[in-house]
Amino acid sequence: MKILVANLGSTSFKYRLFDLPQETQIARGGIDRIGQGNSACFVEIGGHREESTLSVPDHAAAVKICLDSLMNPEWGCLKSADEVSAIGFKAVFAGNLSGVRIVDEALLAKMEELADIAPAHNPMYARAMRQLRKAFPQIPLVAALETAFHETIPEPNRVYAIPYEWKEQHEICRWGFHGASHRFLSTRMAQLLGRSDLKLVTCHLGGSNSLCAVKNGQSQANTLGMSPQTGLPHNNRVGDFDAFSLPILLRKTGKTLEQLLEELSSKGGLLGLSGLSPDVRDLEQAAANGHVRAKLALDAFVSSIRLYLGGYLALLGGADAIVFSGGIGENSRLVRRDVCRDMEWAGIELDEALNDSAKGEARLSKPGSKVQVWVVPTNEEIVVARQSVEALANREASGAA
Repeated sequence: MKILVANLGSTSFKYRLFDLPQETQIARGGIDRIGQGNSACFVEIGGHREESTLSVPDHAAAVKICLDSLMNPEWGCLKSADEVSAIGFKAVFAGNLSGVRIVDEALLAKMEELADIAPAHNPMYARAMRQLRKAFPQIPLVAALETAFHETIPEPNRVYAIPYEWKEQHEICRWGFHGASHRFLSTRMAQLLGRSDLKLVTCHLGGSNSLCAVKNGQSQANTLGMSPQTGLPHNNRVGDFDAFSLPILLRKTGKTLEQLLEELSSKGGLLGLSGLSPDVRDLEQAAANGHVRAKLALDAFVSSIRLYLGGYLALLGGADAIVFSGGIGENSRLVRRDVCRDMEWAGIELDEALNDSAKGEARLSKPGSKVQVWVVPTNEEIVVARQSVEALANREASGAA
């Protein structure tokens, strides 16, 4: 069964084609600058790579170009678009319509209704899905919601201390996000350690960031709450923030609530603190050269990770492993070092030589460390592919019933 996994940006489309159940990646590709005139396109199939520049008006056209490339008679890997059993999406938020779902009008309407919770994701995904349903009605679309992995979080760890009817009537709670990544990391650690009864703290650190407490393969808590703007500081999103600061900002700045929320979600985080860059690589270099606010941004970021890490160790009653992933988690030896510094009391002993030399999947802790420390590259796309197959099987079973 061939599953096309789509990763959408506002003007981009990246994809991978998998063959299930073997979980073989057959092809990958992408298109940038959609709707902006000349779009850069590429496709890789095996060792073959093709690049081109085309006019791509929207995401439906991008998918058609993708399928045409994959069906190229000389070097393609498909004979017909009908070989694609589904297109899977790492969708972000649809409130109570969580889980893994075949895309329908109810889901799209819910994503649009809740667009202000995930303004950088929901409008774009809903619009593209509508285009694709119209352009390719024969191919099922599957939405693997980011919140799905966190449906196992116990209610005391999900609720805010608000009037309870707000949760019941308006779906206000800690939903949690980055579900595909945390699911992959917990599954991979079970394979690496040969156990399914693990207590883990998985750290997805990249453009956006979250920690997840995982027990026996199930999410117990996630640092992201009602929206992807919360929890740890992100590259340019605020993270945790006291809502009662807003009246002061409204009075002092003269800005509207919408303007302030936009600034919190685009000018906050590491960018806002440093005044320099949202990229940890830039901040590490600047801090090494004496840039005070770059160092402050990094220190605040690490401090936030450590505060949540300590809380999750208490929640789990200790951990078998701490796992770093994402662009920062996989590549910043300094962030990993500083998060694990002076944590011997918790059984965490980082081997600095292993940490400094780590590339790809690797254990970073000393042999005697009670809690193992790992870096594991995440693979959200294969999770979405697996979930798409599951959704198709569920639909078939439901239809048969």
